[in-house]
Amino acid sequence: MDQPIAAPPAGSWTPEGETLAPPTEDAVIAACATIYDPEIPVNIYELGLIYAIEIAGDGHVKVEMTLTAPGCPSAQELPEQLREAVMAVPGVAACEVEVVWDPPWDPSRMTEDARLALNMF
Repeated sequence: MDQPIAAPPAGSWTPEGETLAPPTEDAVIAACATIYDPEIPVNIYELGLIYAIEIAGDGHVKVEMTLTAPGCPSAQELPEQLREAVMAVPGVAACEVEVVWDPPWDPSRMTEDARLALNMF
């Protein structure tokens, strides 16, 4: 009797043939927190610019983010910086960053730490 073919293990492959476990949400959040808007001294995660993080079992990550304003001068560079930061997380096989505008960002999305850093009480 033929044995069923086992599915490949979840995670991404390394050049050495190892399988890495998919990244954790905490690891992806930590990568997001390394990116700063050049005009604001607070990282984009604390600013509330990250709306959603989806992590698939095969290491594919999708991040939905927004910007503080549609005319943001960093509109081209921030998503690419974020993609590069997430790609550096062990276990990430691919990363898609989508910029969304709904709901619009407003200061209420900032964490308490971000409000303190910006003196916005």
